[in-house]
Amino acid sequence: MVRRKLLHAALRAWVIQCWWRSMQAKMLEQRRRLALRLYTCQEWAVVKVQAQVRMWQARRRFLQARQAACIIQSHWRWHASQTRGLIQGRYEVKASRLELDIEILMT
Repeated sequence: MVRRKLLHAALRAWVIQCWWRSMQAKMLEQRRRLALRLYTCQEWAVVKVQAQVRMWQARRRFLQARQAACIIQSHWRWHASQTRGLIQGRYEVKASRLELDIEILMT
């Protein structure tokens, strides 16, 4: 009878130990998933910030290039309006060379 009680106690202890090990494994898995979720959120936040910075840099470069193009166009238009009608010329293409005859009229 004592052996039977000791056997039952040992079996109960073994069942409790098995249950405790399974609970520890579940808690470890939950902690691992939580850590993975947090890591993923942080990575996405970093990716989003990097994308915003790259977009801002690209936009800044685009705006600088557009401003430079506008400046060049305005200077070219001014130059074209200042020289319009002042340069007259004719050209002839001969067999081996290009002969230019340009008259510059100053008014």
